[in-house]
Amino acid sequence: MKNKISKPLLVFLSALIFLTASISAQKNQKVIPPPAMSAIRLEDLKKDLYDLADAHFKGRSAGTLDELKASMWIVEKFRSIGLKPAGDDGTYLQFFSLWRNRVADNSSISINNRPLNLWTDIAISQMANKTIEAPIIYLGNAATVDTNAIDVQGKVVALEAAPNIINLNMSLPGWRYSRNMMLKYGNTLVRKGAAAIIFIADDIAETTWADAAANFKRGNYDIEGGPNALLTTTVPVLWLHASAKNELATNTAVLKATIIIERFQYPSVNIIGKIEGTDSRLASEFLLYSGHQDAHGIRNVINNDSIYYGADDNASVDVAMFAIARAFKKKPGKRSVLFVVHGAEERGLLGSKWYSAHPTVPQHSIIAVLNGDMIGRNNPDSAALLGVQPPHRNSIDLVTMALAANNEGPKFKLDTLWDKSTHVEGWYFRSDHLPYARLGIPALMYTTLLHPDYHTPGDNAASIDYDKLKKMTEWMYRTGWKVANAPRRPASDPNFKLER
Repeated sequence: MKNKISKPLLVFLSALIFLTASISAQKNQKVIPPPAMSAIRLEDLKKDLYDLADAHFKGRSAGTLDELKASMWIVEKFRSIGLKPAGDDGTYLQFFSLWRNRVADNSSISINNRPLNLWTDIAISQMANKTIEAPIIYLGNAATVDTNAIDVQGKVVALEAAPNIINLNMSLPGWRYSRNMMLKYGNTLVRKGAAAIIFIADDIAETTWADAAANFKRGNYDIEGGPNALLTTTVPVLWLHASAKNELATNTAVLKATIIIERFQYPSVNIIGKIEGTDSRLASEFLLYSGHQDAHGIRNVINNDSIYYGADDNASVDVAMFAIARAFKKKPGKRSVLFVVHGAEERGLLGSKWYSAHPTVPQHSIIAVLNGDMIGRNNPDSAALLGVQPPHRNSIDLVTMALAANNEGPKFKLDTLWDKSTHVEGWYFRSDHLPYARLGIPALMYTTLLHPDYHTPGDNAASIDYDKLKKMTEWMYRTGWKVANAPRRPASDPNFKLER
């Protein structure tokens, strides 16, 4: 008698054979690139970047004529590519105002009646409209101070900056170091009622004094209605050189300060173009490509140069957007595509905050944001995608498309550390995808991460790896092509909540 195969086992074996055949077919299946990949050309990327990061635009500082000149150049680039205007009043432009607070030149500070020169002898890292005349209480090294045992109500307190309080990385020395010192030690003293705080510089702060002071001197910026639009801080935070320690440690020093804050309004602008989709139903939905045109203008001289060209940060992304626009113009997707070059990103993501709150298309019609920030440096075979890991991930659908696009194209080895909520840089919170993500719009950030030329004159067009820039551009285009033609819009993850 022959053995019979049971029906359930037969069904299982048939399914297994089908699955094996399917996997084999997928492995052998040739990946078909998006139809207009040839529109992304290295020579275009290089020429456009050299033009945008040229000394002619003097570093494109936000709120200046240099940023506006660069914006007009971008407008003409959009027009030449064939993008339709998608800004206000039938133009490519959306203007908004920056509000700036800064320490006035007629402010004065002295210790023991000895006048101090602002920004060279003393720096103000946190502004406040305040007049103070009070003794200085010296607390010692910040790392050893027991703030719970000290009454600082109404007092001016001085403490030494504590070295190595954080895992320093490329962008943390300078004003970021000062900010981290304040977060770790100063805020507790403010909550306990200190009238003013003085940090005595350690070796790190001394080394980066010029960079930090240049940032402090500029003050802070915000859009109308933002938390910095009207100055609300009431406790000034000052930095003195290490040479001041002995005088303050006697607990006999007296601070006299009259800090005057002045407020200014400046124009900035977003540049918006679009390519309409081909599907009658899906064309009313928009994929949004995001970058920013501003850099840091003219600042401290480094290696005999004072123009902070912003080639990688962020002209690299702007020219990538031009190339992607050429590709979508050659072969449009089913959905429409917005190209938004934001203004004033370096002032606190102000252009993206404004556009996300005042979009020129219905907010609900923006189905995904692919943002780039610095995509042309570091190891040729590595990159990072931020917004992949919870709590930063807000759409598994969008992440899946972006990772598939990488596997099909450049096959970058993806760094996973910078997307972690524990990373000291907080890089996820420092680019233009953030305001959109906070609104629940699926959003990702493409980057090749920081480098020693970040926010220096060394970030120039000659320092870019153009082969890598082309691969990053192709990756962003591949992702966008998937989004623009997917049967349904990427779903937002339920219960998405950022850590801060």
